[in-house]
Amino acid sequence: MYTTCNSHRFCIAPMMDWSDRHCRYLWRLLSRHARLYTEMVTTGALIHGDRARFLRFDPVEQPVALQLGGSDPADLARCARWAEDWGYDEVNLNCGCPSDRVQSGAFGASLMAHPQRVAECVAAMRDACALPVTVKHRIGIDDMESYQQLLDFVGPSAEAGCSVFIVHARKAWLQGLSPKENREIPPLNYPWVYRLKADLPQLTIVLNGGIATLAECRTHLAQVDGVMLGRVAYHDPWLLADVDRALFGAENPLQSRHAVIEQMLPYVARELAAGAQLNHITRHLLGLYQGLPGARQFRRHISENAHRKGAGIEVLEQACRLVRAAGERQQAPDSVA
Repeated sequence: MYTTCNSHRFCIAPMMDWSDRHCRYLWRLLSRHARLYTEMVTTGALIHGDRARFLRFDPVEQPVALQLGGSDPADLARCARWAEDWGYDEVNLNCGCPSDRVQSGAFGASLMAHPQRVAECVAAMRDACALPVTVKHRIGIDDMESYQQLLDFVGPSAEAGCSVFIVHARKAWLQGLSPKENREIPPLNYPWVYRLKADLPQLTIVLNGGIATLAECRTHLAQVDGVMLGRVAYHDPWLLADVDRALFGAENPLQSRHAVIEQMLPYVARELAAGAQLNHITRHLLGLYQGLPGARQFRRHISENAHRKGAGIEVLEQACRLVRAAGERQQAPDSVA
């Protein structure tokens, strides 16, 4: 059970094509206290698409938030109500994604140019459900050059009842940079996020962007309420195994990477029996043994076999044995002639 008084102290970012329900199950094994976020789901996908496919999750994942992409208050309200019905712990509005597809739909980072519209969306979602409604955004877009403009964006949504703001400490350029470049090229500006917390102490401010280690998390937590990690947590998931001890003063759930695999196997077997494909699950495990002997063999075996028709948990078990064998070879004493 999640009991920490600061529910956003450590969060794992919503990441398109990555933070799906299989990945979130893995992350929950590694940390009981991290707050997890879905991939961004557009209101159109929920209203017109396969709602169950987008919304279902394992209760083990909780606390988990649904991130929505949209700009129509009525549509967002409808989807927020579904989020509550399905058991999510939070609904988050995406005001930070700069992709062309998002811009063409007039949502994501483009919403930062319309703070009153965002406030209307927040108010509509809060009226529609009892869940906390939060906003994830940048420090600015395009010609937004001043800290005051950041305050002017946050203010109306705070007045509409949003109390949690997840701030990616970079601007987004809506023209000229790809989504990947927008994660790397605009300079980080942590002082603005720190200042936002100092100026609006009644709000929960979560810092996102460029954080690579738990030591960096602790440094930022001296200035803000929470931190959010993204791709580093995906590529090196074992980083999460020490989150509970390092940031919450709690016992870490698992003591070895092999224990992670053992905990994943029943879940994998259950999902395969329900019709899932093995590679849709194991792709999230490829970085688990990063930096250890046998990591390459582990990745290769899964990559070459998990996609095959009828592939089962034996693929994962064999990959794990390859890592164990590599570790034993490294530890074995040199042979004597």
